[in-house]
Amino acid sequence: MCQNVQLFCAVIRIYIYSFFRRMCGHGPPVEKPNFNVVCIGLSKSGKSTLLSVLSGESTDNIEPTIGFRIKALMFNDCIVDVKELGGGESVRPYWDKYFGGAEGIIFVVDSSASDEDLQLTNNELHKVLADPELDNLPLMVLCNYSDKKGAKSKEELQKVLELDLETNSRHWEIHSCTTSDRQSIKVAFESFNKKLLDSKRKAEGFSKI
Repeated sequence: MCQNVQLFCAVIRIYIYSFFRRMCGHGPPVEKPNFNVVCIGLSKSGKSTLLSVLSGESTDNIEPTIGFRIKALMFNDCIVDVKELGGGESVRPYWDKYFGGAEGIIFVVDSSASDEDLQLTNNELHKVLADPELDNLPLMVLCNYSDKKGAKSKEELQKVLELDLETNSRHWEIHSCTTSDRQSIKVAFESFNKKLLDSKRKAEGFSKI
């Protein structure tokens, strides 16, 4: 009998606590939107290091990505599951095998790369953007290693990569960042996340028509 009374009182306390949390605007946490994004770029552009710095992980002994890695990035407004693809010459021909289900594209560029490597980057970027699986998806270009000697500005890289050729049907943005400055990476992602959320709202709006 005594145990039943204690159980009843515990249930009442939980109910009252939940009621007052709702009254004070502290209801159950709302489930965050989740996005699947592919992260690509040539090898040594710093993809793995950027993602590790952003997620607060150690950057010691990072191995080149062979195949792909998936990292969940937690933000205030959403969760971004990043599928990072290796950028080696033997891996790039298979990038398109991993594009299915993507809702956004992150392309990482070494700002200090040679003109030859930047031309290769241009070719690979536009090959990716022409893939039907990625048609019209939001694009973020991260110009990494912007603090290195000889690094090009994001304005210069925008021209080199011919981003202006992209049609109005795809939103794209370009950011300078460096692995030594976590804030520069975070700011870029927060901006990109807004575009992912906008795309989701628009898609949901069209589905209701």
